[in-house]
Amino acid sequence: MKHLIIKETTSILQDIFHVYLTLLKIMVPALLIVKGLELLGAIEWIAIILGPLMKLVGLPSNMGIVWATTILTNIYGGMVIFFELAANETLTVAQVTVLGGMMLIAHGLPVEAAIAKKSGVTLRATLIIRIFGAFIYGAALHFIYQTGDFLQENNQLLWQPEVTEINLLEWSLEQVKTLLMVLVIITILITLLRFLKWLHIERLMHWLLSPLLLLLGLSKQASNITIIGITLGLSFGGGLLIKEAESGLLSAKDIFLSMALLALCHSLIEDTLLIMVLGAHISGVLWGRLAFTFIFILIMAHCLNWKEDGFIYRYGINKSARK
Repeated sequence: MKHLIIKETTSILQDIFHVYLTLLKIMVPALLIVKGLELLGAIEWIAIILGPLMKLVGLPSNMGIVWATTILTNIYGGMVIFFELAANETLTVAQVTVLGGMMLIAHGLPVEAAIAKKSGVTLRATLIIRIFGAFIYGAALHFIYQTGDFLQENNQLLWQPEVTEINLLEWSLEQVKTLLMVLVIITILITLLRFLKWLHIERLMHWLLSPLLLLLGLSKQASNITIIGITLGLSFGGGLLIKEAESGLLSAKDIFLSMALLALCHSLIEDTLLIMVLGAHISGVLWGRLAFTFIFILIMAHCLNWKEDGFIYRYGINKSARK
């Protein structure tokens, strides 16, 4: 028993170290770039450019920088910039949930779009589904929350940096504190995920989601792979899809729909918990995202059924992907 505990603890610590080191390589440059843009006065210009889009989903203009950072890096990178900017903003729970929903759908595109492309899905299709899907979801959430007057109370962050006029040295120290807080979050998150794995939560999700995926017209093989991606992340599910696509065991439609579904909804446990740290409500970052994804994919599946196979190869799948 003691040996097992030591082995699991060592494994968890190794995971934490690997994840945190990888994230530091992304977050530190992101922080420096954003600070450089701020010193050059470019933040205001970026806010002006992204402002109209953010206004359509009920968010302040500068939250567009958070989303842009998330798209180019990952959720952790967006979180760091969010903590930096949210200290100067009074946001409602609804607004944070809208932003969180958009971050969950569109993040880490340079890496994750490459994974999708390797499985056979075109870069154009991936970018349209991720960015367009995120914006449509954000607009839908904003409409629901505003119309029903839901979650309009001020958001309370679990932690945020102090708002003061500081020099570069003090700013650097504040960023170190932020990065250490990210380490704490990662430690808690990875430990919790390992605990959920011991409880076999992923098996329960497999049992719940399998009938819905088959309803979308996915084959059993594609459904099993997709569920892995939904629960564990796009890298896991995408990796398996790449393997199956290269083997020719999945149809072009299976590949496209599976990757489109994973684009909208993956790493359901980890990413959801991460965004909730910002104060987002579970209604938008979990239940609403699940509902939106299945409706979106159901419509897409029906549209593809009306088109010839050539349509998929022309717009969604690289010709190298097999039927």
